[in-house]
Amino acid sequence: MAQGTGRQSGKDSKRGRSGKGGRRGLARLCSVLSMLVLAALVLACIPLTVPRMFGCQIYSVISGSMEPAIRVGSLVYVQSAAPEEILAEDVIAFYAASDSAAVITHRVTENRVTMGEFITKGDANQSEDMNPVPYDNFIGKVAYSIPVAGRAAELLTSAAGKLLAGGVILFALFLQAAAAFVGRCQD
Repeated sequence: MAQGTGRQSGKDSKRGRSGKGGRRGLARLCSVLSMLVLAALVLACIPLTVPRMFGCQIYSVISGSMEPAIRVGSLVYVQSAAPEEILAEDVIAFYAASDSAAVITHRVTENRVTMGEFITKGDANQSEDMNPVPYDNFIGKVAYSIPVAGRAAELLTSAAGKLLAGGVILFALFLQAAAAFVGRCQD
């Protein structure tokens, strides 16, 4: 400060304003980035959680038997339905066998209500599936699908994906802590 004037010199004045203003801006930036990171994580999880609240089961498509209608890497949403109400051309999900956890998504070519079975075919396949699908193996009717979302779902639900999500949360917390620290330093 210049003696006796009570004013800061130009050099000191600029440093004072940019120091507090810069820190305030940095604190705001950290806070906004933290919120954006958390919002992105929440948005990525919505396709995996919200449909379940409405009774949908969710599956990732890993084969090309239904291309081009349902591409590999898509996420399919399956709603329960009465097997008797399924029509030809409906796409259904079913267990490959009664003792299998493998799920297949194919189009119905015929619903044999009296026999309690479906005749199905993948759109990309030349012929109908070899074995009829008994009603006991029927999961539901495909309501809709989201291309590429299956790959993201597989990542998010894997061990590596859960670690990544945890890392994202920690990063967001770090940004919030940095914003608080920088905010306190300016006071």
